[in-house]
Amino acid sequence: MPEALPLWQQPVTYGAIGGTKARDILAYPPAGYRPMVRRARIGHGENRFVWASASMMTWGIQRRTGFDVQVEEAPAAVTDTTYVPVSFDESGVPIEAASVSDGDVHTYSNDGSAFLVPGDTATLTITFLRFPVTAAVRVVYVVDEPNRKGFAYGTLAGHPESGEESFIVDRTDDGSVWLTITSFSRPSTWYWWALYAPLRAAQAYYLRRYLRVLSGSTD
Repeated sequence: MPEALPLWQQPVTYGAIGGTKARDILAYPPAGYRPMVRRARIGHGENRFVWASASMMTWGIQRRTGFDVQVEEAPAAVTDTTYVPVSFDESGVPIEAASVSDGDVHTYSNDGSAFLVPGDTATLTITFLRFPVTAAVRVVYVVDEPNRKGFAYGTLAGHPESGEESFIVDRTDDGSVWLTITSFSRPSTWYWWALYAPLRAAQAYYLRRYLRVLSGSTD
């Protein structure tokens, strides 16, 4: 048998890469996928925004939710110079990135962890029906604006689901800080289709925790 490709070389398992950016995803999801959008207020002010966005951009939301996160090392050529975020406001005017990673220059959190860039790959391990389940993912885009930061990852082979999920922290004009989670997904194999009901229940459980951990509550 041919040797399996390293995780960082494997393609994502769905076609609509970047689909979580669509504002009409609830009405027009990728064919065959179930869309979801959830938004929750997680605090107020500059300190909360900086802490929440920095934590999220270093896998903090997953770790604080209870996932074990093992980051896959990849050659520098995979991630270097890939972080070129281009965003637009509602009138179509480009929004300048708040920070850029290029070559040897990276953006780091206060604890020295490098912020996520497209191409970063990790294996998440969670508990499902009392058994550990691994879920490999790849960062497919990042958002880096003065008042809006986040990323999305797509699923890799072996993940219980096929699809994409984004995590965006934004700060509104009144100083409120919000977390928005957007996804489209479906079970990845016949086996996970057979476990669709408990898989949906597990999704809902971890979603509730996602929406709490950056506000400082995990109950």
